[in-house]
Amino acid sequence: MTDVPLIWASVGLIAMAGTYNFGLFLLSRRKVPHRPDTGDQRFYVFMLACLNEEMVLGESLARITALPAGNCVALVIDDASEDRTAEIARSADPQRVWLHQRHLPDARRGKGAALNDGVRLLRASSLLGDRDPHDVIVCVVDADGRLDRHVIDAVDPFFNDPWTGAAQIGVRMYNRREGLLARLQDMEFVVYGDIFQSARRFIGSVGMGGNGQFMRLSALDSLGENPWSDSLTEDLDLGVRLIARGWTNQYCTTAAVSQQAVLDLRRLVRQRSRWFQGHLQSAHLAPLILREVPGRRAAMDLIYHLSSPVLILLTSVLPLSFLVAVLGAIIGTIRTGHPMVSTMWFIGPYVLSFTSAWIYGFVYHRRERSISALHAVRLGHAFVLYGYIWFAAGWWGLWRAITGKRTWLKTDRS
Repeated sequence: MTDVPLIWASVGLIAMAGTYNFGLFLLSRRKVPHRPDTGDQRFYVFMLACLNEEMVLGESLARITALPAGNCVALVIDDASEDRTAEIARSADPQRVWLHQRHLPDARRGKGAALNDGVRLLRASSLLGDRDPHDVIVCVVDADGRLDRHVIDAVDPFFNDPWTGAAQIGVRMYNRREGLLARLQDMEFVVYGDIFQSARRFIGSVGMGGNGQFMRLSALDSLGENPWSDSLTEDLDLGVRLIARGWTNQYCTTAAVSQQAVLDLRRLVRQRSRWFQGHLQSAHLAPLILREVPGRRAAMDLIYHLSSPVLILLTSVLPLSFLVAVLGAIIGTIRTGHPMVSTMWFIGPYVLSFTSAWIYGFVYHRRERSISALHAVRLGHAFVLYGYIWFAAGWWGLWRAITGKRTWLKTDRS
């Protein structure tokens, strides 16, 4: 009987999250009004903050310089790399690839610091000529990012609205066929984009990701000299502060940037622990959201999003107790000769835990037609279990935060 409160706590948290997720799923199915092309000519600067990225940088630059648009360049920010990162950037077309090198002791202070340095370079130099900052679009791309060829055509119409400050595109894993772990990471980003980000277009709370985020230079200027914070999730901070400044964040469903999935479970948990710790750091944004974000729905959704680390930590201590209680109830009902009751103890937990798996499978199959609907549903069930890595990442991230460790845990490439 002592486990009954824990059972109800588990059910309550799962029901709350399930209701919220299902509501966003329904909202994400709404159609977005068509945005006609006005013929405006905007200039795109793709910024890549690089620290020892010789393994992947060349392919990413090749993709950018092959974009069928004459109005874009790549700005490689070499953050004191010790490998051939700078050499690879220099070997590219100098008209399409600019190189900016940072040196110790000022370098290696996090991705946000490197990006801020890149923006300062754009402001202070003559690289942009006399272009209006309102018509300059800065796009942050990870060193392993591979952009769709039509990305500029897909994103540009969003900036026809003068109040659009940023637009985020989808994220995929280009090595998603290299095992279940890679496939589930691809599914994770598809689900997040096609459900959560798509729904937040109608709420006004679209977030920025660390890869494939497009921003007006004038919107970045409105955030001060250093648009990006020193948070481990500087992209989250940036998106919230843009909304608080009155800009609109958009989400583009018709283009994506592909990145490399992490193929080692320990490295994946390490990466997510950094994201989790950054989420904890972003708690200081709550007063700003409540004070300055226009629209109650957007503010409440952003607050809920910021509270997700707390919900993850609370939820992580419940599944084991829930499982023990359920097994005890099953054994008890079998002994008393009530198999129907025992069956309900299986059905109830399945409905609570895996209903979302069918939705996730449906969404992923619509995006990834190379797999069957049945396989997508199986992946949806695996994805629910995959989400438990956030429990390990959450406690690791909390420990790092408590012990004052704030170093940038860089994701190794292969």
